[in-house]
Amino acid sequence: MKWVLRSFILFFLLTSFSWGTRKDFVPLKNNSFGRGEVLNYRVNFGFFTVGKASTVIENRIFTMNSRPCFKVDAYGETSGLVSWITKVNDQWGAYIDTAALVTHVSYRKIREGNYRKDEIITFNHDKNEAEVKVMNKETGVYENPLYYKTPDNVRDLVAGFLLMRVIDFAKYKKGDTLMVSGFFEDTSYNLKILYSGREVVSTKVGKIPCHKLIPVMPDNKLFDGENSITCWISEDLNRIPVKIQARMFIGSTGIELLSFKGLRNQLRVIPED
Repeated sequence: MKWVLRSFILFFLLTSFSWGTRKDFVPLKNNSFGRGEVLNYRVNFGFFTVGKASTVIENRIFTMNSRPCFKVDAYGETSGLVSWITKVNDQWGAYIDTAALVTHVSYRKIREGNYRKDEIITFNHDKNEAEVKVMNKETGVYENPLYYKTPDNVRDLVAGFLLMRVIDFAKYKKGDTLMVSGFFEDTSYNLKILYSGREVVSTKVGKIPCHKLIPVMPDNKLFDGENSITCWISEDLNRIPVKIQARMFIGSTGIELLSFKGLRNQLRVIPED
């Protein structure tokens, strides 16, 4: 079920934003997250649990390009009987500017069955350029880098996940849209996200009031239709992804919040009757 876990990761691809003015590194107001945060999710395919995923913000600050950075990792792996069929163990990480939330360095360690990929991307924001290095599977040595042009203040998948959390969705009305752009592997892209109002989502941790977002998908071979992905983000200041549901050509999949620790603010949960 590697496609199921990929769909979870691909949502964060869709939220890899490019905002602000290049070179200035405009600070963004962040009251939503900080060091030491851990979010844990269940990954499902239909009615079955097929894996688990998590995001982790390291408890200390790192320095990249003379800038203070969060180190953030996203993990996804199969579990239970599914691991006997096809084992997935992926890690996506980045060093992200604590003020502007732009990516300085990102990396991927992909383990999906017999498939392996190790990649490091270094972003040069002065030149609007990404240096991509991929490890040779035979030698274990990184090959000569390739260079790609990027939008201003581009962010990788993981930084896009954090940037989404500092957007004040309370200012949006149902039907409003948000245009975003980003970079993945060797491609820059643009995407429209529809704000679809508010809903209460039932999870293992309780009923959570959420903002509902729908990325308008371009034609692709993975997701079924332009409105095939829906994401629910908590209405409180944490703005954590609570649930993601996706219609794929091979069936429906999604993730749901299981547990958390180190939230910057108290998670708003509606008391049971």
